[in-house]
Amino acid sequence: MGLNIREIVSRKEIDFRDLKGKTLCVDAFNTLYQFLSTIRQADGTPLQDEEGNITSHLSGILYRNVALLSEGMKLVYVFDGEPPELKHKIHSKRKESRDLAREKYEEAKQTENIEDMRKYGQQLTRLTDEMILESKELLEALGICVIQAPGEGEAQAAYLCRQEGVYAAVSQDYDSLIFGAPKLIRNLTLSRKKRTISGFVEVRPEIINLSDLLDELGIDRDQLICIAILVGTDYNPKGIPRIGQKKALQLVKEHGAPEKIFEAVKEKIDELSEEDYFDWKVIFSLFAAPKVSEFDISFPELNFSKIKEILVNRHGFSEERIDRQLEKLGELKKAKQQKALDKWF
Repeated sequence: MGLNIREIVSRKEIDFRDLKGKTLCVDAFNTLYQFLSTIRQADGTPLQDEEGNITSHLSGILYRNVALLSEGMKLVYVFDGEPPELKHKIHSKRKESRDLAREKYEEAKQTENIEDMRKYGQQLTRLTDEMILESKELLEALGICVIQAPGEGEAQAAYLCRQEGVYAAVSQDYDSLIFGAPKLIRNLTLSRKKRTISGFVEVRPEIINLSDLLDELGIDRDQLICIAILVGTDYNPKGIPRIGQKKALQLVKEHGAPEKIFEAVKEKIDELSEEDYFDWKVIFSLFAAPKVSEFDISFPELNFSKIKEILVNRHGFSEERIDRQLEKLGELKKAKQQKALDKWF
């Protein structure tokens, strides 16, 4: 679901070339869900091998990351660990949404409405343990660092981004900013167009600088966390009814301290149903002091045979197409080796 503060966040478009040589922490689950929901056939069916195993995520991992690595980026994929207990609310809502989408998909299938089949098929996305394990395996074979977070992946990525040598977090969601990532990059994709309700729109990579954002809004990070809680997070999906992004910003600037902000809306919180009621202090602490760990970032060696074993042998990907991607990686490896040799002369 992700936090929606788009209306109050300014962003700057960037080019792939701006990220050459940079180490980026990718929100793995967010990225894998993108692949699973968008890499589909016209009728909404995901890519599958001959045995019916879904392979959309593996295709996305290969083609996107070969392209990003070829641009000189260094990638770290951060996977979610055990979610906080409060996150069961959003998981429950996601299940309800999938159940409804499944009904709509079957109805569209009956009437052979391809457009609706695609729309509702995208909403049936589910990431299994097997998919996660195989994704990690393929990423490491591609020479990409894989980190298993103890808790929220976005929180761990934000923490790593505050360490020396890591440039930015990569995610479509804004939560990384609330967790304190100094920089967030969105739209780091191969596609230059995105399908919307009104048609296709052009998409370019964009960067959001947390310190610039806070200066522009005239608030601090604690107040940004308060805005998130007011409009709704994965821990309190409904937020407070009739308080949108701009109204939340107004309340935060008017009252200042978190205690005063939530005292001002206490009656509205008390009016929430038992299901939607929340303790703002608990949620605030989950963003301000999340569960994270120290990690040494190291990049594994490229493993061409492993890549082919996963994609060609296990799942029947076209060997010719995979070989073309491996050629690109091979050229990249040679360029790095040559660069290392040049340092000695």
